[in-house]
Amino acid sequence: MIALGSGWPAGIVLLERGWLSANNIVLLPPEPDAPGVVVDTGYVTHAAQTLALVRHALQGRPLARIVNTHLHSDHCGGNAALQNAFGSPVAIPPGEAEAVRHWDLDRLSYRFTGQQCAPFRFDELLHPGSRHTWGGRTWEVHAAPGHDPHAVMLFEPDSGTLISGDALWENGFGVVFPEIEGEQALDEVHASLDLIAALRPRRVIPGHGSAFSQVDAALEKAHRRLAQFRSDPLKHGWYAAKVLVKFHLLEVQREPLSSLRSWMEHTPYFGLIHSRYFGSTPWPQWQEALLSALLEGGAARREGDDIADGDA
Repeated sequence: MIALGSGWPAGIVLLERGWLSANNIVLLPPEPDAPGVVVDTGYVTHAAQTLALVRHALQGRPLARIVNTHLHSDHCGGNAALQNAFGSPVAIPPGEAEAVRHWDLDRLSYRFTGQQCAPFRFDELLHPGSRHTWGGRTWEVHAAPGHDPHAVMLFEPDSGTLISGDALWENGFGVVFPEIEGEQALDEVHASLDLIAALRPRRVIPGHGSAFSQVDAALEKAHRRLAQFRSDPLKHGWYAAKVLVKFHLLEVQREPLSSLRSWMEHTPYFGLIHSRYFGSTPWPQWQEALLSALLEGGAARREGDDIADGDA
């Protein structure tokens, strides 16, 4: 848990999480008993830890609201646990309201990525252009499509603080999933980066990794990565496939190679990645090349007939 200290606005607590979970941000008003707000809630298998961390950050305060920058599994997997524990309303971007209402696993991406998320209900929508007073500060909601078409960012202009989700990290941005599905989403990534530059934030709290204030440098790195994906689309496809396998290995820690191969065959995003970027390579050879790259890079390791997470 990190209270962001000198130069950062008071009342913003960063719960910097390791994968599988996205960072959680707790917004606290100056009044000691006033309710707090949490932005993003991590992955479902980390929900008990998320609940404990949020309770500690709140220091006995109520939790007034749960807010999501977008609804990928690592950002909203703790919603249900927090909602059950605190009875808090949940605010989500409007684009996936119907999918949440009907808990449509395809539209919510969870079946396509082979990931989990505990069902939750939503109570409010975060419309781009709206403003909300959370933690004693007024936050603007800005659309941030690219990584996710429905994602939003939260900007507090007085302190110049941006909660960027996966639209900007210190060293890049998240996989551009709509691009895999055949949309021209790299243009949306570019537009979101331009929006961040126009907002001129002085500090950024990303969905993953440490908070940072070298915003221009981060934007430059993000533009370089975007240019690489434009010039070599296979690089993006390879990156996306490796991220999905690594996320799965982090979740299961270890499983038989045959089970991992079966999981990949039954996880629709791998079929999309293969057909869009690597269709000239037969599936078995492509799958073998992907697993070999993860093993050689240390992201995975072989233990007998099993494949284990390389970081375990």
